[in-house]
Amino acid sequence: MKKAASIFKIIFFLLLAGMATATWYYYKGQNNKSLPEYIASGNGRIEATEYDIATKYAGRLDEVMAEEGDMVKKGQLLAKMDTYTLETQLREAKAYLVEAKDKNEYAKAMAAVRESELNFAFREKERAIKLSHFNNISQKKLDQAITDYESAKAELQAAKIQITRAASGTEAAAARIERLNAELAEMELVSPINGRILYKIAQSGEVLAGGGNVLSVLDLTDVYMTIFLPTVQAGKIFIGSESRIIFDAFPQFVIPAKVSFVAPRTQFTPKAVETRTEREKLMFRVKVKIDSTLLKKYVNVVKTGLPGEAFILMDAHAAWPENLRVALPQ
Repeated sequence: MKKAASIFKIIFFLLLAGMATATWYYYKGQNNKSLPEYIASGNGRIEATEYDIATKYAGRLDEVMAEEGDMVKKGQLLAKMDTYTLETQLREAKAYLVEAKDKNEYAKAMAAVRESELNFAFREKERAIKLSHFNNISQKKLDQAITDYESAKAELQAAKIQITRAASGTEAAAARIERLNAELAEMELVSPINGRILYKIAQSGEVLAGGGNVLSVLDLTDVYMTIFLPTVQAGKIFIGSESRIIFDAFPQFVIPAKVSFVAPRTQFTPKAVETRTEREKLMFRVKVKIDSTLLKKYVNVVKTGLPGEAFILMDAHAAWPENLRVALPQ
């Protein structure tokens, strides 16, 4: 009895598989049956723009907050790098900034002292010059007064240079703090788009080089299919040409799309192009893109890698046949 039941189950599943295959071939045949001459078609797989979430600086990966398959929002924190070293450098830079500010204030105070000394030396020099006119002061004292004045002037100039150096030190310390804060911000890896995590490449605790990938995110609102068309058809297709996509897994649905790219040159060519037959073998790469507004409506069910077929209208004034009219899932 158990053996008979097992045989019955096998036969049942075989019948189901046969029915599914027959249904697929039926829809495939319906879609390709008597395809008008003004419609081009090609096979391909659905793809989406992929973003690599990578660390800008080398370091240890502290934590990864997302897993493969997760839906993420733009700006969402996905991973963090270890920031202990940067935080210690930041504290050190802040201490240097305080010290640089103190040096700047000290230099200004010393400049004020030197300026006061210069004023005193100037008055002493002027007084000595007047006394020398009446021979009331020796030449030695006159020379000393002049020397003291010149020395005071030089010391004031040196004090002003110290102010400039102290100000530069303050600015350098502030710039270093700004740079370290920017590096700390870069240690938090956020999603640049709304999308789905495709791959988790690195694990918490791993040491990564600069530019090391951590996650890969798919933009599910930028989905397209790439196909290849011969020269005769590619020459009649333009960016914006209306298109339709039918997936092998869902042949009952017809997805509206538009041509977003036509290659400016052939993608593969025979070794020698001499005859008309060989020229017809030249193939152009064409991208057919699904409208992002439509994708946002179905974003939770969009899957990349699905095989299917794209159909492109080569005559803008022609109408789509019944089997290629838009039919979306409810």
